[in-house]
Amino acid sequence: MSTLSQVAPGYRARHTLPLRVEAVRQLRRRRTLVMAVVLTALPFVLVAAFAIGGTPEGRDDRISLMDTATASGANLAATALFVSAAFLLVVPVALFCGDTVAAEANWSSLRYLLAAPVPRTRLLVSKLAVALGFSSAAMVLLPLVALAVGTAAYGWGPLRLPTGGELPAGDAVLRLALVVLYIFLSQLVTAALAFWLSTVTDAPLGAVGGAVGLTIVGNVLDAVTALGSWRDFLPAHWQFAWADALQPHMEWGGMVKGVSVSAAYALVLFALAFRGFGRKDVVS
Repeated sequence: MSTLSQVAPGYRARHTLPLRVEAVRQLRRRRTLVMAVVLTALPFVLVAAFAIGGTPEGRDDRISLMDTATASGANLAATALFVSAAFLLVVPVALFCGDTVAAEANWSSLRYLLAAPVPRTRLLVSKLAVALGFSSAAMVLLPLVALAVGTAAYGWGPLRLPTGGELPAGDAVLRLALVVLYIFLSQLVTAALAFWLSTVTDAPLGAVGGAVGLTIVGNVLDAVTALGSWRDFLPAHWQFAWADALQPHMEWGGMVKGVSVSAAYALVLFALAFRGFGRKDVVS
């Protein structure tokens, strides 16, 4: 009985499509550079907006992180996360995860990768790991740049809380790191949705747009108060639960529920992606 190792001496499935090779390929993509430029530019845009418009003020007498944006570098970083968490940070996750397999199919290179031969599970694992790595890098890049820009513009100091009080600068950085971690984990459902769509379509734009579109639908449904407690099962319902980390005394309940809901959906969608792609007839 012949085996692949007899046909190709030295062949090791786990050595095909190394993460380093896939990461370099994705890093050289133009959309990676464009996404990095957009995220890097946002803190500068905020500082310019506050310089032109003056001290930020809340709307309708509601207190938010926007009110304290110019208090310190940590405050600007928190504000950058606040204004981008609902949509801007969704885009790189959907882009990196939705453009993985579908892009190869669109370029008609997917079948050649599988003929290399790269096992299907290995291909998906490599591409998913790199996509999640780039997604997490995007989420870290924004607050890091905002912290540096904010410190240069407003000074290094404690994080002033909108509700009163403040967190020492050291504690504020740790809390912001926790916020970034929570946002990443809460976006796993978007990553899984985009990745699953990437395995069932040859159109990268369809996978990316579908993930972003369904995320927007989730936000709309969460705004329908008539749904009552059913909204607790929507990932969008917990997208700002990280605000509990920017309080004098942290509350973990909302963040735990948010991560649990996102992870549950993500596991199902990732399983569908691997199962479906394993049986898919790849012709492109």
